[in-house]
Amino acid sequence: MQVTEQRYYSTEEYLALEEAADYKSEYIDGQIFPMAGGSTNHNQIALNFSTELNFAFKKLDYRVFMSDVRLWIPQRRIYTYPDVMVIAGEPDYYNNRTDTITNPQVIIEVLSKSTKGYDRSGKFRLYRTIPTVEEYLLLDQTKIYVEHFSKTDAKRWSFREYDESDQAIALSSVDFQISLADAYNKVKFEQEKAES
Repeated sequence: MQVTEQRYYSTEEYLALEEAADYKSEYIDGQIFPMAGGSTNHNQIALNFSTELNFAFKKLDYRVFMSDVRLWIPQRRIYTYPDVMVIAGEPDYYNNRTDTITNPQVIIEVLSKSTKGYDRSGKFRLYRTIPTVEEYLLLDQTKIYVEHFSKTDAKRWSFREYDESDQAIALSSVDFQISLADAYNKVKFEQEKAES
């Protein structure tokens, strides 16, 4: 059995590599992990949500960013790319980098087969270390299903789930509501194969 040595990168090395890369990678405490490619459903759901948010906040002091803006999680030394982030007021840029922020209020992730376990547990644990984060939403891309976590107090979160197209998601930290029909607009779910 061959043993390979794990390479660790400084944050500066990661950022330099990321600027030159053709694809995005996450940085987790010295290690770099390529991000999985997205599907059309994944993209459509993130686009639907961000479009509705952006329109709702057109004249309000919120910013909506999609997956090209990086998030720095200082307590865990992690750079990642959430699918959608809402920021109240002006973005706090990490080291004056306009591609990396530190102050999201709402984070939205569209679940992928390869990352759904990490998004549900590990990533949520990481996001909770960010003082400004007040809400976390997970949207399934294979069916209508949303998990919604809202901060109610220090280290206390409430949970709500949605699974009917006639329901609406109402955020608690900002004045925003979206129907599941709009969140999943133009999404094509694969038909389950009948078992023989």
